[in-house]
Amino acid sequence: MVVRMRSTRSHTGNRRSHHALKNPALTVDSKTGTVHLRHRASAITGKYKGIVAIDVDKRAQKKAKKAKEAQTAR
Repeated sequence: MVVRMRSTRSHTGNRRSHHALKNPALTVDSKTGTVHLRHRASAITGKYKGIVAIDVDKRAQKKAKKAKEAQTAR
């Protein structure tokens, strides 16, 4: 089969000119100095705008418990 309306390489390149990846917007926490994505809670401290959004200790304990259960199931 032959493509009826073939796009030239330059036309394809012009269309793809907006597909380039951009650097993520990073923010440094003023109190702890940790780097995290903007408008998202820090994965290390679990805080967003000074408020605890994620209980990091509880999450780590839950993950350890789950790994231990998986190990004993084998």
